Amino acid sequence: MNNPLLESVRFKAQTWLNSSIDNESKALIEKMLQNDENELIESFYKDLEFGTGGLRGIMGPGTNRVNVYTIGMATQGLVNYLKKNFSNLSQIKVAVAHDCRNNSRLFAETTANVFTANNIKVYLFEDLRPTPELSFAIRHFGCQSGVMVTASHNPKEYNGYKAYWDDGGQIISPHDTNIINEVKAIKSIDDVKFNGKPELIESVGVEFDNLYISKIAELSLSPDAIEAQKDLKIVFTPIHGTAVKLVPMTLAHLGFQNVYHVPEQDIVSGDFPTVHSPNPEEKAALSMAIEKAKEVGADLVMATDPDADRVGIAVRDNNNEIILLNGNQTASILIYYLLYKWKENGKLDGNQYIVKTIVTSEILTAIAESFDVEYFDVLTGFKYIADIIKTNEGKKTFIGGGEESYGYLAGEFVRDKDAVMSCALIAEAAAWAKNNDLTLYQLLLDIYCKYGFYKEDLVSVTKKGKSGSEEIAAMMDGFRSKTPDSINGSDVMLVHDYQKQQTIDMISQLRYKINLPKSNVLQFVLHDGTKISVRPSGTEPKIKFYFGVKDNLDKPEDFDKVNKLLAERIENIKKSLGI
Repeated sequence: MNNPLLESVRFKAQTWLNSSIDNESKALIEKMLQNDENELIESFYKDLEFGTGGLRGIMGPGTNRVNVYTIGMATQGLVNYLKKNFSNLSQIKVAVAHDCRNNSRLFAETTANVFTANNIKVYLFEDLRPTPELSFAIRHFGCQSGVMVTASHNPKEYNGYKAYWDDGGQIISPHDTNIINEVKAIKSIDDVKFNGKPELIESVGVEFDNLYISKIAELSLSPDAIEAQKDLKIVFTPIHGTAVKLVPMTLAHLGFQNVYHVPEQDIVSGDFPTVHSPNPEEKAALSMAIEKAKEVGADLVMATDPDADRVGIAVRDNNNEIILLNGNQTASILIYYLLYKWKENGKLDGNQYIVKTIVTSEILTAIAESFDVEYFDVLTGFKYIADIIKTNEGKKTFIGGGEESYGYLAGEFVRDKDAVMSCALIAEAAAWAKNNDLTLYQLLLDIYCKYGFYKEDLVSVTKKGKSGSEEIAAMMDGFRSKTPDSINGSDVMLVHDYQKQQTIDMISQLRYKINLPKSNVLQFVLHDGTKISVRPSGTEPKIKFYFGVKDNLDKPEDFDKVNKLLAERIENIKKSLGI
C-alpha cells in the first residue's frame, strides 16, 4: 500500500544514513527503519522549528529530535543569518550557556564549535548557568546573539535550544522565521561547519557570577527590612538545576542568613532523580522542600526549574499550614511590592511601566492603574516582554513584569524571566511583609480585598505526535468557527482572535484591530467579567485553556467562602465547554 508519509520519512532517514553522522546514530536509525515505523515517523516526519521558546524536543537521532546534528544545523542557520544582519561588523560575538540536562554540555560545545568554525567569537560559560545570566551576558559583552541549551522544565528525555538577539531577549519575528528559513536552506548535515576554532572561545566563570549578583542587589528596595528580618527562615531547592549556587549566593549577598537546602536536590543531574518532572508549577516538585520547611519551621519555600528562569513558592497560611501559591498570585505580590516601594521611595514620576501577558491575571492591570503606572499586555512568551523593554529603552523605565507560568523580571539588565532575581525579590517582599507584621499570605489577602479576588485556573490537554498536532488544530478551528453565544449562563461579550488580529463585539458585531503580532490564541470575555483563553503551546504537544474569574473579597475572613464560589464557577465553565 502506498504511504506517502512513510516514503518521505524513509527518504529523510536514508539521507541521514548517507551523511557523515556518527555510527551510533546510524545504528539507531537502521533499527527504526527495520523494526519501528512509528518511531521512525515521529523522528523524521518534520523538522524541529522555533516556537515560543525556541527549539525543543526529545533527544535522539532524526530531523524531529534534538541531537548534535539538529543543534548544528540550527546553529549554522543562525550563523548564516547573523552574517547577513551584521555584515558591517569585523567580529560577530555570541554568548553560549547550558543547563544541567543530559547532553547539555555536549550541545553547548557543539554550538560553540559551529560558531567559531564560522569565525564568530564565543563567550562560553565554563559550567552550567541560569538562562537569565546568559541574557545578561549578551548585553554585557556586546554580543549580537546568544544560545541557551535547555528544555526548561520538560521531562528528562527532552533538551532544547533558546536563541537570543543582541538585546538579550529571545528571538522574535521576523528573525525567528528568517532563521528557520536559513536552517531549511541547509540541505545536508555535511553543510554544517562542525570543526571549531578554540582560539575564538573565551571562558566565562565565577567573576561574571559576582557581577550578575551585584546587579540583582541593586534592585533591592528594602535593605532595612532585610536587616531586621535577616533570620527569616527560607527553604530553597534548585530541583537538581542551575540555580544550585547562584540563588544561595544571591540571598547571602542581600543579607539573608537562614537559608536551608534540600541536600538530595542540590545534586546536579539531568535525570532529576527525586522528581517525576522538574516543574515548579507542580506540587510534587516542591514536596521535599515543603517537608524540609515543616522540619525547620520555615516561613518561605522557593523552587526553581532546571535553567532557573521560573520559580514556584510556598508560604504559611493563617492556619500555619504550608500552601503553594500559583504564578498569578506570586506575580500579584511581586508587582504590588515593587510599585508600593517605588512610590514610597518617591521614585514614581509617571514615566514607569509594567508588562504582563494576555493570559496573566487582570489583577496586575488593576494594581498598575491604582499606582497610575502604565501597563502593557503582550502575547504569551517572555520574549514579548523583552521586546517592550527594548522598544521603550531610554524613554520609559521598566519596573517589573510577569506571566502566569511562574516567570518574573525586574529591572532592565536581564531580558528574560529570571528566577535568581525573583527569589531575591520574593524573599525581600517576605522580609518587608514580616516587618509590617504580615505574612506573604496575609499580604496576598490584603491585595485581594483592595483590588478584588481574581482566581485563575489552567487546563492543559496533551495530544502527542502528528495526530495530536492535527487534533489540536481541529479544536482551535472549532472554537474559531463556532463561537458559543454563552458559557456557563453568561453571554459572550467579546472575542479576541489574535490570529486574525481582531476583536469582535458580539453584541454590535463591530470589529476592532488588535495591535499585536499574529498568534493562534482565542479569548472569550463574558458578561460577568470572566476571561477564557485558548491556545496551543509553542513548546509542548498541548492545548491550554486559561480561566480567569473575579468577585469581591470584603474581608480576609471571607477568603475560603469566596474561593469556593469562584472554584465552582470555573468548574462549571469547564463543563460548559466540555473540558
